[in-house]
Amino acid sequence: MTTSRKRAPDLEKSLTALETIVQQLEDGDIPLEEALKQFEKGVKLSRDCQTALRAAEQRVKILLDGDLKNLEKAVESKD
Repeated sequence: MTTSRKRAPDLEKSLTALETIVQQLEDGDIPLEEALKQFEKGVKLSRDCQTALRAAEQRVKILLDGDLKNLEKAVESKD
């Protein structure tokens, strides 16, 4: 049985796309309806970036916690 997991957003791609949307909106050269669509897409990309950053932060915390526990055990064994 296969499980479907939502793939983590690619932070770099999302940021690049978000920067493009921001530039388009700041230029103001697109019709209102298109601007609203781009804004909506930008909000979604922003959420994707936040999700990716939280996931990265969680991974770093797990890695550091593991290393700190191993370091504590090594120090305790020397005493």
